[in-house]
Amino acid sequence: MARRPTSMKISRRAIALAAAVIACCSLAMAGCGAAARPAPARPVVLSASQVADLRAYGSGDTTFGLSVLSALCRAQPGHNVVISPVSLATGLGMAYLGARGSTATAMARVLHLPAAGPSLTVGLRARADLLRSLDRPGVLFAVSNRIWADPSLPVRAAFAAALRTAYQAGLSRPPLLARPEAARRQINAAIAKQTRGHIARLLPPGSLGQVGWVLTDALYLNARWRHPFNHALTAPGPFSTATGRVTAKYLTGEGFAVAKSGGWTAAALPYRGGRLSMLALLPPAITQTRSASGGCALPTAADIATLAGLEAGAPHLAISIPKVRLATSASLQPVLTGLGMGIAFSGSADFTGLSPKACCIGFVRHAATLDMAEKGTVASAATAVGVLPSAAAITLTFNRPYLLVLRDSLTGEPIMLAWVANPAAS
Repeated sequence: MARRPTSMKISRRAIALAAAVIACCSLAMAGCGAAARPAPARPVVLSASQVADLRAYGSGDTTFGLSVLSALCRAQPGHNVVISPVSLATGLGMAYLGARGSTATAMARVLHLPAAGPSLTVGLRARADLLRSLDRPGVLFAVSNRIWADPSLPVRAAFAAALRTAYQAGLSRPPLLARPEAARRQINAAIAKQTRGHIARLLPPGSLGQVGWVLTDALYLNARWRHPFNHALTAPGPFSTATGRVTAKYLTGEGFAVAKSGGWTAAALPYRGGRLSMLALLPPAITQTRSASGGCALPTAADIATLAGLEAGAPHLAISIPKVRLATSASLQPVLTGLGMGIAFSGSADFTGLSPKACCIGFVRHAATLDMAEKGTVASAATAVGVLPSAAAITLTFNRPYLLVLRDSLTGEPIMLAWVANPAAS
């Protein structure tokens, strides 16, 4: 897997970009997670240097996303898989801001992030603001980030400030340790609201046991095609899978840019607003055959960039592509561990930048949906990163019958045994 350089300089103009886009998007930020649609952001004008800086983040997120998608495909060959690299990068990126030492190094390597420092925070803020500026006529885009912390556990002021600056993330204090199921329902309800009901149960029952902090990202997209497909032309047709033929419903239209490179064939399906497009990539037939039993046939991030860059001079052809409705929900700890982030889940993790009582990541849950039809695309995604407190931070309360053993630590001889069924009667 290709790695990005370990350092990247964000120009002073990127700082100006962040300030400008913050002003453009302040109304949209106020409406995140609310039922009402935020006010559309004004167009963002970027210099060549700013575009280069932000494209470096896009390239890193693409490489990271392809690595996760590849691992999930290998784990369940022949199954549909959908993820949101930007949601995953955001949820884990928030945790990264609290990581230190070798934990931060491992996370940055897997996430393809530049080195830590003020330039990183500025770059992350510029990326978040630019994403929010996608919201415009024909495209509804909403994103919300949050840290949920148990009331009994501290959160370093510097960490909370970094989350506000880089991700515009707020802080909530649900009873994660005392009433984990109530806290789980509260978090799930917030995610469901932010994704317009598409992701209603991101955290399964029992997932918050002994979790002290949860970092969440949620996004919702409803984008209209620039050239909608005619519903009357949607028709069934054969689709060859690894195990045989099935029937799919095909969207059919004309005038789409089609490019070829390295055996890959790509069609660009633009959305209204001029910023978003869906790039559909058909792999070489031999690649598809070889990968049928071992996962997805995937290009590299560089391949995708090359094909996207060929759109301008590409011929415009008719295409026929299946109408799909995809959904994935998964625990990503095994995948992230396999990619090299295992230390973040171990007792050797260092998240003292988050809190002096933080231990390690306990879980990473990710869910995503993608509905592609005649009028456009509806997509949603959510990521939750649960951070465990260190053993010293957990208060063990004996609030039900318990056993007392008074013993000789040298021989193990039990001097006294007692079962306390009702201390009020003692």
